[in-house]
Amino acid sequence: MTEIANGVGAARAGAGLSIERVFSTAGVHPYDELTWERRDVVQTNWKTGATVFEQKGVEFPSTWSVNASTIVTTKYFRGAVGTDVREWSLKQLIDRVVKTYTKAGLEHGYFATPADAEIFEHELTWLLVNQYFSFNSPVWFNVGTQSPQQVSACFILSVDDSMDSILNWYKEEGFIFKGGSGAGLNLSRIRSSKELLSSGGTASGPVSFMRGADASAGTIKSGGATRRAAKMVVLDVDHPDIVEFVETKAREEDKIRVLRDAGFDMDLGGDDITSVQYQNANNSVRVSDEFMRAVEDGTDFGLRGRKTGEVIETVDARELWGKIAKAAWECADPGLQYDDTINDWHTNPETGRITASNPCSEYMSLDNSSCNLASLNLLKFLGDDDTFDAALFAKAVEVVITAMDISICFADFPTPSIGQTTVDYRQLGIGYANLGALLMAMGLGYDSDGGRSMAAAITSLMTGVSYRRSAELAAVVGPYNGYARNAVAHQRVMRKHQAANDSVRTLHVNDSATLKLATAEWAKVVETGVENGFRNAQASVLAPTGTIGFMMDCDTTGIEPDFSLVKFKKLVGGGSMQIVNQTIPRALGKLGYQPEQVEAIVDYIAENGHVVDAPGLRSEHYEVFDTAMGKRALKPMGHVRMMAACQPFLSGAISKTVNLPESATVEEIADIYFQSWKLGLKATAVYRDNCKVGQPLADAKAATTKDASTPAVTEVETKVVEKVVYAPTRKRLPKSRVSRTTSFTVGGAEGYMTSGAHEDGSLGEIFLKLGKQGSTLAGVMDAFSISISIGLQYGVPLETFVSKYTNQRFEPAGLTDDADIRMAQSVMDYVFRRLALDYLPFETREALGIFSADERQRYLETGSYEPLVETGNEASDLIEVEPAAKGAPVIEVVEVTPPTSESAEAPAGVHTSAELLEKITGTAVDSPLCFTCGTKMRPAGSCFVCEGCGSTSGCS
Repeated sequence: MTEIANGVGAARAGAGLSIERVFSTAGVHPYDELTWERRDVVQTNWKTGATVFEQKGVEFPSTWSVNASTIVTTKYFRGAVGTDVREWSLKQLIDRVVKTYTKAGLEHGYFATPADAEIFEHELTWLLVNQYFSFNSPVWFNVGTQSPQQVSACFILSVDDSMDSILNWYKEEGFIFKGGSGAGLNLSRIRSSKELLSSGGTASGPVSFMRGADASAGTIKSGGATRRAAKMVVLDVDHPDIVEFVETKAREEDKIRVLRDAGFDMDLGGDDITSVQYQNANNSVRVSDEFMRAVEDGTDFGLRGRKTGEVIETVDARELWGKIAKAAWECADPGLQYDDTINDWHTNPETGRITASNPCSEYMSLDNSSCNLASLNLLKFLGDDDTFDAALFAKAVEVVITAMDISICFADFPTPSIGQTTVDYRQLGIGYANLGALLMAMGLGYDSDGGRSMAAAITSLMTGVSYRRSAELAAVVGPYNGYARNAVAHQRVMRKHQAANDSVRTLHVNDSATLKLATAEWAKVVETGVENGFRNAQASVLAPTGTIGFMMDCDTTGIEPDFSLVKFKKLVGGGSMQIVNQTIPRALGKLGYQPEQVEAIVDYIAENGHVVDAPGLRSEHYEVFDTAMGKRALKPMGHVRMMAACQPFLSGAISKTVNLPESATVEEIADIYFQSWKLGLKATAVYRDNCKVGQPLADAKAATTKDASTPAVTEVETKVVEKVVYAPTRKRLPKSRVSRTTSFTVGGAEGYMTSGAHEDGSLGEIFLKLGKQGSTLAGVMDAFSISISIGLQYGVPLETFVSKYTNQRFEPAGLTDDADIRMAQSVMDYVFRRLALDYLPFETREALGIFSADERQRYLETGSYEPLVETGNEASDLIEVEPAAKGAPVIEVVEVTPPTSESAEAPAGVHTSAELLEKITGTAVDSPLCFTCGTKMRPAGSCFVCEGCGSTSGCS
């Protein structure tokens, strides 16, 4: 395989590329521009408490988050832990990869001079170490090691209608899973269970062979890990076994429910789940335009025999469509792939049709092929003036796409046929991450015309630059081997991309500038491609970017919107925080809000997890802060419309699942699938919350409609879920209660506070007197006192009020006459500090940073605020401490001191953003737990990714 690549390079060796220095600085190595620090990486399974990984003293730039350094250390550093050969610095990791790429580029004639190769090395290093982009995981696993130099994460296999081919499918899939990657294939060549064998017997059909492959995948796992392998199984809609295929996983879900109710452990990863079949693959139906028009028109559709191609059975298209939608409603499978759309954008039709995809559905190309991926961090290209730097982005794409093509020159492949196809067609998959964060920071709603036009312009520019550089590479090292055979088709697809670019309608200055640059790039693509041909049959996809997204410290993965507005963050040296997304203040500033308004809105988000009714936030701006989960969750069609905006500018497709609420109907899923076809998507997958692992069914029936514009679906049972509503009750104070009156002076202003307690000593009411009787200020204080008192009696913890009102700054402020609180930033600051000292226990006040004068003195003497406890009979063992109010409640404290508008101590038991969202909003995130660290994963493309350790449930 390497010899083939060498031959092409020698045949067309030219002057080589002259590399422009854009990012790095001449005479300064990229590493020397950063501040580096040592960290200890310790990873614990939060479910079992066991330490699963530990490496101390690893070296990373100070700008890299703890999460990024943890994931890179555990996933990508090579060598046995605890030995001298173990990598311990990010510099070693990046050098191992970049120097391999640079060396191969020199050997294969990519660079005009050694100086150009050195610039390329520095540019690539700078982009990686500053988190501007990342290669896919296999590159970090394998390049520069003694292992096979596999660089691809995505594979497509093929299987024919013979036992030899079927058994070879099992073998090839097993080797790919063993290496930690995933594969997809189309089973439609296998004859159906309704057709005869040459011996006269009846064929088993593809679904029966799926059972064996599923068992194999479940046994091998993936990369030797304890998670399922990633695989995709596709069947054409005209296959006679299509109904059996569609309903396969739904029927297994019924089995899961029965077994679970009988007491078996049917959780994902449970001891008994392995008895259920077909769970190791994503299933997709490959639908044709002919079928979709039959659904639209309400006509019959023919199922064709595999050997003769003749119609052997006729079905009602809408009835079959209803079964597809019902199965997806029940268990999220099957997804759909739109065959005619896929092949209309195919650059190599003379070689063969595209019949399948990788497990996440973004890579679609020839059978027995592979694709290596890389993704750029879009937020890195947003300037301080909140404009997207399209020119800088284009320069980064040039460097990355060049490196990706070089990798094919030295790469190893799991099978000879995959290696041959990849070398002959050199499919690449450049993409991006952080689109959701970028749009939010720019003040653009994800589901808005402005957001879609910006995303379309960026995607068009990325693919245009990639193909332009591919044409330039063809002039230096030759076009891909299969280009001559497919030149007319390839150039036709380039013109289709160009025409799609011309149809984009821009809405603001930034997308106009980006699209203008993209338009110029596509003109060069068409012109240069005719002259030179192209080095690569494919250039771009939008992958999930799960693990590598964390490596780049991205807020959002792939094309996804933001997951939630509040995030979980690990801290250097241990501990964790809950933070409001850093893009939110930036977005609010972009939208014209003043600093004090921004602070109030961010405070509200920190407490509530959403923006609805946030103080001062105009309702027309809510859409900017819509997220994948939560109170302002995006509508399903918002996801579809974003994919449709970007799809015409991608060689492949998009890894994304359209999430629907549990209340979604079969008709809604059918409409999502139908509109996806109408809008020109290549593939669509859906997931309805809580549709998996056994949900109780009731007798209610979903209504059905039959209309030419909206394809009908069959009736299906829907769930009736009992909703438990929490209703707070008021705990009134006794008629006669113990109270405390405190006089105070703050900044020269005098006032009085009276506080009353319940029989257990907890605070139940306050009265504040400030200003003359009958004055406006006195009236406001009376109203404020009543509202606080009612809140306390309805169960709002005192510490919540304390955390919110302390540190508020306004006049009067300054010196007080209270020995425990010498300075106050406002009357409110003083009042709630005093209440904390009078009614909260020491442990709670310590977390809030509120101490009495005696406690502060004790800290000066002993180094600890905490009161000493009796350890013997000697008086020296005791320090007299004023006790907290009898029976004062002790509850978990979320805020830390000083509380800020953007961060607070993460609640106990929370280890990821998904768990934090559940804690704040009280809603469930329907995701599996990570097998490695035990935390709740979150959706990423068509799979799930663990924020705690970077593990994914799909391909890397």
